[in-house]
Amino acid sequence: MSSSKTLTLKECASLTGATLHGDPTHQITGISALESATPTDITFLAKGHYVKHSHYGKLLPASEAGLICIDPNTPLIEGKNFLVSEDPSRTFQQIAEELLKDLPLTGFTGIHPTAIIHEEATLGPNVTVAPYAVIDNHAEIGEGSIIGPHAYVGAGTLLGKNCTLHPHSVIREHCQLGDRVILQPGAVVGSCGFGYTTDEKGEHQKLEQLGNVILEEDVEIGANATIDRARFKTTRVGRGTKIDNLVQIAHNVELGEHNILAAQTGIAGSAKTGRNVIMGGQVGIVGHLEITDFVMIATRGGVSKSLTRSGKYAGAPVVSLAEHNRTQVYLRKIETFTKKVSELEKRLKELETQTTAPCN
Repeated sequence: MSSSKTLTLKECASLTGATLHGDPTHQITGISALESATPTDITFLAKGHYVKHSHYGKLLPASEAGLICIDPNTPLIEGKNFLVSEDPSRTFQQIAEELLKDLPLTGFTGIHPTAIIHEEATLGPNVTVAPYAVIDNHAEIGEGSIIGPHAYVGAGTLLGKNCTLHPHSVIREHCQLGDRVILQPGAVVGSCGFGYTTDEKGEHQKLEQLGNVILEEDVEIGANATIDRARFKTTRVGRGTKIDNLVQIAHNVELGEHNILAAQTGIAGSAKTGRNVIMGGQVGIVGHLEITDFVMIATRGGVSKSLTRSGKYAGAPVVSLAEHNRTQVYLRKIETFTKKVSELEKRLKELETQTTAPCN
């Protein structure tokens, strides 16, 4: 990917604070992967990858990249340009964002004539509303926000500054988004919580979900993720939390600040998390539980009881990661253990037979 912008390597080093090894006057205009980069591209090798993955030992010398971001443990190669930092991925990202920041997110500016905006909605300065978007009554859109094609903003919903709603994302009525919130395509905020009562005939009657959803500043919601409105209070996602695609957040859930939830994770109603909680893909959380700060749950972890200690967890139901790993080692040896038990049982029977045999 290339831009019309050019950066010298000296400018890249100044921007990131990384240490430059190479020609400070060399210029880059684009970004690419290590194996496909050209002399005008920047690329990176993630921290520890050179040590952990041997094939990078071949890719690195062969790369034609004009600038490669690496960590201090990756060897320098004569004739190539390197930026050295403790977090090469972040260094690369800073430069990539600077190079590409002027590329427009959409070719549409202002209010497209096909957009439908209720006369009682309020739009701040420099708001973009793309084709076929709908903004309902009493909605308020903050300055600099972008409402993508076919996106929907419900009645009474409040958006902060510089929010981005990608195509076909939905925010239902009376929800609130802080500044710089991003909804990826198909994300749904404020859908009804899954609540029903069952009568004596076994028929299910809907419980109306009368609450809302609040997404605090710098939250990002992935494609086709769903966040249910509370029954009568608020489903809340804390500042800086990032939610991956296809995640389900049920009604009344409260997620703390700077959580990360990977794809297909599901959190049942009224569960609460602290700050900096990380969940791998397909994690499941039972309702009404509490998870404390700085907890990491491995992929497919199942949480059935509250977690009151920070640390790493795995399994279903989850246990400490160390205990889980020991168990997995034992399970891999189960065939050997079974054979040994069978042999011991056989020997025990032989000993019992010898002990009970009559003396001659």
